[in-house]
Amino acid sequence: MPAGLQIAPSILAADYAKLGAEVAEAEEAGAEWFQIDVMDGHFVPNLTIGLPVLESLRAVTDTFLDVHLMIDNPGAFLEPFAEAGADLITVHQEASTHLHGDLRRIRAAGCYAGVALNPATPAETLSEVLGQVDLVLVMTVNPGFGGQEFIREAVPKISTVLRMAADRGLAPPAIQVDGGIDPTSAPACAAAGASSFVAGSSVFRWAPGIAANVAALRAALALGA
Repeated sequence: MPAGLQIAPSILAADYAKLGAEVAEAEEAGAEWFQIDVMDGHFVPNLTIGLPVLESLRAVTDTFLDVHLMIDNPGAFLEPFAEAGADLITVHQEASTHLHGDLRRIRAAGCYAGVALNPATPAETLSEVLGQVDLVLVMTVNPGFGGQEFIREAVPKISTVLRMAADRGLAPPAIQVDGGIDPTSAPACAAAGASSFVAGSSVFRWAPGIAANVAALRAALALGA
């Protein structure tokens, strides 16, 4: 996975009528990672994008593509998303019936394996699978919609996951945060140990524009890390 502190613009907030252009603009601004939020209207109360959008993006960019499956029965879609061009596939602890098996299948399909925790899900629920994950996604909003308010109470979960890995003698997973991430909220997450920062509205929708928004977030991380 990309090293260092990574800003991962979420295309959930992009203008889909000019998605390729906005992704290219974010790349020009220094984004090395994009997140694709897949929602099914069941696990979360929203419907978003699927395999065709991922395939289209993969055809026009070599940038790291992170697929966040906010869906019931994610095990049914792991190999198709890997084949469509995902570099990382993240499933939810709350949605995966056979989490250990799903994580192994993601790696077997040639992708990095991630697991996400909703704000109310304790970090300790990952105690039996930490050795199988490359990334832990700490949700800092309840999944399903962009533009929500940052849940500050989720931040301590970052250091808890890292401490759990250290206590077990495991290499630390990358820690990603997602939800309400902007120049105000991101530094506290970086200080706790996060390295990947999913930003949707604060990259694609805020004035003065994508390049300036990425620069502002990077500057805030540099000051807060």
